[in-house]
Amino acid sequence: MTDGTPRHAIPIAPDDAFSALSNGRRRRVLLALDQTNESLTASALAVEIAAIEIGINPSQVMGTQRRRVYVSLIQSHLGILDDLGVAAYDAQAKCVASTDATEPIAEHIRRLETACFDPDSSEETEGADGTE
Repeated sequence: MTDGTPRHAIPIAPDDAFSALSNGRRRRVLLALDQTNESLTASALAVEIAAIEIGINPSQVMGTQRRRVYVSLIQSHLGILDDLGVAAYDAQAKCVASTDATEPIAEHIRRLETACFDPDSSEETEGADGTE
């Protein structure tokens, strides 16, 4: 950008960005939205998110698993993302679309996922004598 705005600037307040990032399901919605130029249905998102959470192929997601995620998206997460301005949720159509804030916040999510590691899992990589 030539106006002095950082390349990955997010056009929302920092507290709003942290609120959007504070929940795994909200992060997954934002990443899914960033991968498409179209709106996504809450139902399609529920299948994708349930599959990720359970660790299975989306075609194997059962109705109860999808429903559990769907209800939380509809009753909480999609409205929060809309209120924060990082996604545009149409409650009537049960669809969500990206906003100007979606791509930059998704980029930050990807960067964090790449940069972070679980310190508990790093113990497994130590040598038998306790050295790294």
